Amino acid sequence: MTLLVILLVENTRIPVDDPTTHLELTMIHEVMVLDHSGPDFGLIQYAAALKVWILGALLAGLVVPVRSGSVWLDGAAMLVGMVLLAGVIGMIESAMARYRLVHVPQFIVGAATLSAVAFIIRLV
Repeated sequence: MTLLVILLVENTRIPVDDPTTHLELTMIHEVMVLDHSGPDFGLIQYAAALKVWILGALLAGLVVPVRSGSVWLDGAAMLVGMVLLAGVIGMIESAMARYRLVHVPQFIVGAATLSAVAFIIRLV
């Protein structure tokens, strides 16, 4: 659960910002991206997609742990896991679009609490 929230937050897949900050502070990253065009903009977009793919592959590998030794079976299991992850991300984004921005920090704090509980359970 926590890795899914990290995937969403790190890749700005949901409107994750603090509504109490100034708008200028939340737009710094977007301005850096919009200052580029052509191949540089393409590389920035490719890097963002690669970050989603790597975190998604890590999450799919943990959720669908198929280690059969067959390249085709392992690849198919990873592909199914990534397709399922894409569906879950799409459902979360469509639900989060209806959230007020005041509730988004509570979502992140809830995920951090779940990760702390999982860490404590893992230690015991």
